[in-house]
Amino acid sequence: MTMRTCAVAGMFYPRDPSHLEQLLEKFFSGSRRAGNSLGIVSPHAGYVYSGEVAAQAFSTISPDFSGTFVVVGPSHRGYINCVSVVPWETPLGVIDTDTEFVELLDIETDEFSHKDEHSLEVQMPFIKYRFPRARIAPVMMGQQDYPSAMRLAEKIGSAIKQSKREVRIVASSDFSHYVPEEKAKKDDLYAIEPLTSLNVPEFYHRIEERGVSACGYGPIAAMATVCGQLGAKQAELIRYATSGEVTGDRREVVGYAAIAVM
Repeated sequence: MTMRTCAVAGMFYPRDPSHLEQLLEKFFSGSRRAGNSLGIVSPHAGYVYSGEVAAQAFSTISPDFSGTFVVVGPSHRGYINCVSVVPWETPLGVIDTDTEFVELLDIETDEFSHKDEHSLEVQMPFIKYRFPRARIAPVMMGQQDYPSAMRLAEKIGSAIKQSKREVRIVASSDFSHYVPEEKAKKDDLYAIEPLTSLNVPEFYHRIEERGVSACGYGPIAAMATVCGQLGAKQAELIRYATSGEVTGDRREVVGYAAIAVM
């Protein structure tokens, strides 16, 4: 495989470049914030549902950033932790992978497992549009328990030290899935609250206590841990929304959060 081609273009986001660019321009036009985040949480649903929330997250990173995005997303098909070393296609052009950084992560390369996974792909057009000179280090996370998240955080931190790269970390995750909107908001905000002080163990405790069906809690934990090691002191919930705000169906929603770690 010489390139990771688009798998969900035309489904999760527009395949037509001009349509996609217009949509992203609309999202970012309402998301002007100071750009100083070391890491973010960004949702990965269809853009009609969560694109505006994702733009709010990416808008907390300076558009001048030209380093490496470590993009960590959950495996929805049960694959193990793995990285990709090939360039990634988007309708707006190809994003180069920082192969040297990826090699320093010391994680198994498995392009097949990445082929149809949307949790990483959905982030790529945002990166290509807003940060055209940046490169990526795509990491798919299979096991998301606390020890696994800490091991991944250690690998990312070590790669940053060895490479001396300027890095920003994207944790790709939605929150509650297919529950009443009132419950989704209550549970999700309860789980997110300890992240504001980067208290990852308490984040895990609350996820388990409420049974919050966030699909990327492991990537969130790894991202927050590395950012803390890099000097971040806090996180901020920039925006929370649900699919019900788009569909009008408040009985079964998915929750989306834009979180910036600074």
